[in-house]
Amino acid sequence: MTYESFLQLNTIFISLLIESLPFVLIGVVISGIIQMFVTEEMMAKAIPKNKFLSVIWAAFLGALFPACECGIVPITRRLMAKGVPLHAAIPFMLTGPVINPVVLFSTYVAFGNDWGMMLNRGGLAFLVALLVGLILSIQFKDSQVKNDHHAHVHHYANFKTKISGTIKHTIDEFFSVGKFLIIGAFVAAAMQTFVKTSILLDIGSGEYSSTFVMMGLAYVLSLCSEADAFIASSFRSTFSEGSIVAFLVFGPMFDIKNTLMMLGQFKARFVLYLFLYVAIFVFIGSILLI
Repeated sequence: MTYESFLQLNTIFISLLIESLPFVLIGVVISGIIQMFVTEEMMAKAIPKNKFLSVIWAAFLGALFPACECGIVPITRRLMAKGVPLHAAIPFMLTGPVINPVVLFSTYVAFGNDWGMMLNRGGLAFLVALLVGLILSIQFKDSQVKNDHHAHVHHYANFKTKISGTIKHTIDEFFSVGKFLIIGAFVAAAMQTFVKTSILLDIGSGEYSSTFVMMGLAYVLSLCSEADAFIASSFRSTFSEGSIVAFLVFGPMFDIKNTLMMLGQFKARFVLYLFLYVAIFVFIGSILLI
């Protein structure tokens, strides 16, 4: 490794951490609040009993959480600990980083106030989350969370005790999730340093291969969903609109950082299935619908 390569690796690694840490912090704080203030009874009343309706409910709920792909993972796990079923929690996790107002507005601005690109991104993300949730409701009947045991929270505790518990849980969750973020950021930085973008551009000259390349690029770059639209807009003269939408949808749902974070929270077999479902539906959707 040359000195210039080391500097580039270091710069990208630090920038990824700086970009991601605030949203991870937001995620673990919300996770702590859910743990201490949201009861299982509240969640049971809020979630529709019908599986199809619960998937739709969860996908829309993701729009209310301005969390990136890293911050949404601990929130999702905590919701599942409170009784949210897998088939509802995962659509929430998939749509949260894509269709929340901050991301949609940044997409609108990045593409020159283009409503079409913003709606295509949000629409495809919602459709993918919906299809994945329905498949999961059939395939998996039990929780796929690792070490699926959680401390019981006495919800009759006073407010001061709950605040103290929220802070403690937030700190524990931050260090639990943080190590996967650091590893993922380093791997992503290494990929960006040593894999030339020009190679990907050469491979992605075909109609279908361009979509694969853009999805692969989104996975490798591991950009924060609040900023990825500005990067994607620079590819408009090179790639098709469908492949750019695939980049904007697949990246927030799966990248190097959050894959490692998911593997720390969920069973590896489940993460593999989830990756395949998301990749297949994003690819097909970006070609057929865009």
